[in-house]
Order: sequence, then C-alpha cells, then structure tokens
Amino acid sequence: MKAAPFAYQRAGSLADAIQACSNADAGVKVLGGGQSLGPMLNMRLVRAAMLVDISGAQDMARVERRDGSLFIGGALTHAAIEDGALDAALAEEAAPLARMLRHVAGTIAYRAVRNRGTLAGSLAHADPAADWVLAMAALDAQLQCVSSSATRRVPATAFMSGAFTTALADGELLAGVLVPLYTADMRWGYYKFCRKTGEFAEASCAVVLDPQRGVARIVIGALDGAPASLAGLAAQVAGQGMDALTDSAVRDAVAQAAQSKDAVDRRLIEAAVKRAVRQALGVNEQDKVAGAA
Repeated sequence: MKAAPFAYQRAGSLADAIQACSNADAGVKVLGGGQSLGPMLNMRLVRAAMLVDISGAQDMARVERRDGSLFIGGALTHAAIEDGALDAALAEEAAPLARMLRHVAGTIAYRAVRNRGTLAGSLAHADPAADWVLAMAALDAQLQCVSSSATRRVPATAFMSGAFTTALADGELLAGVLVPLYTADMRWGYYKFCRKTGEFAEASCAVVLDPQRGVARIVIGALDGAPASLAGLAAQVAGQGMDALTDSAVRDAVAQAAQSKDAVDRRLIEAAVKRAVRQALGVNEQDKVAGAA
C-alpha cells in the first residue's frame, strides 16, 4: 500500500516547526527519521494532511547543559548518541551517564535505522517496547513540549499514558529531553530480550543507582503500556546489594507490576531484571557461577 495524499513542509528551525504545527486542524504529523511513521503511513494506519519534517532543523539537534541537566534536542539521531555526541557536554564527572546513553542508543534496531531515527520520534511514537521510553523513565528525565503559546516540561514517567498514547496536546511537539546530571558514582544496567537482533524487546529492564543523589530505580518495559517502576525492589537493592536480588523478591515485584502478563512473559521480565541489576552492581554471570561453586 501507499500513503494517502499529504502536504509536506521541511522545517528549517524549531520556530518553523512550531508555526507549522500550530494549525492543529490541518491534521499535522511531525516527521523525525520516519522509521515508524513512514511504514504506518504506507499501511494507512495513520493519515496526515501535512507532514512537518524536523530532520533539517539543526537547532533541534543541539546538546547543552541547562538548569543542572543535560538537554538533548529531539532531532538528534540514535546514531549520533551512539557515536558520542553527548560526551563533551557530560564530561568526566558524568561519564557513567554518557556510557549508558551510548549503550541504549546502540541497542536500537539496526545501524541503518539508527542513522535516521530520532530521540523525539521514538518517545512521541510511544511504543511500549521502545528503548528510549524505558531509559528516560529510569533516568527521571523531563520532556520539553512546545507549542506556539507555551513551553512545558512533562516527566518521562507521566508522558506516556498508554500504548502509542502520550501527553502531547494538539499543536505541540517534543523539542527535546532534559536528563538529570548524575554523578561519577552512578551505576546503571540495561538488558532486554529480543527474538533476534534489531527487533523490539519482549522484556526489558533499566536500572539506575546513584548513592550520592539518593537515587535507586529499577524500571521494566515492553509491557502493555507505560514502563513500570519496581520501587520496593530498587530500595532493597540500594540497601543490601545482591543479597536483595532473591528469586522470590524479583518474582513478587514483577508479578505486582506486570499483572497483565502471563507466566512465560513474567519469567522473561524477571530474568531481564536480574541481569540488569547484576550489570549495575558489576556482577556478571561467571562471577555468580564461581560464587555458587
């Protein structure tokens, strides 16, 4: 199939994009890399009267420190993040955060997709299995939503209200993301199960631990809707380390957060949680086997 007819406007800047999106009655859709929107248009799962292409808006791909956070422009591609576009702004004191963001970007689909796909495009599409949806929730990021009349920040944990459903209002676009600047003591884990390389995850987990900031988060993704936080388990891991990662503790936490999943799916999630936590704590599978022996 081919897409239904639509008008096309290539925005040269954020201001151009905002102006184009201000006419909500026109059925405007924002086009980042087109890796999700393109196929959906072709299958006519989505129809648009106009596409506003932000891929050429250079001011939407900038990276800078702002208000104690790292601002990442929404038009920045996954490949740019994977290749270290954030490293200079984060510098040495936030090196763990830079490594986490590079790792997450590098696990998305294939390099050809990462070359075109954008941070804002992934978040605004709001696929429950998407990597940035999970990672930004675990990092407690703030999403900057802009329109012709206002700019507001929406917590990543509140941005996605359901599968493919977000807090974006008519006429708004996602200009960028503000990620807190974690310390050099930050530790992180990120693990997902895919049927094959490049596919969306069937189970995923992100872990962020930063004792200096009092942060301990374990968040699971690839659910039926938004990611879910395992707050109780995270607090136990922060206080007890690997001693808290018992089979029963993980099983109970996952069962409560993923009630709609069947037993097989929950087992996958449990395994993702354990592996992400071990990664964050610096314990690999070989260490576990050696310790048991």
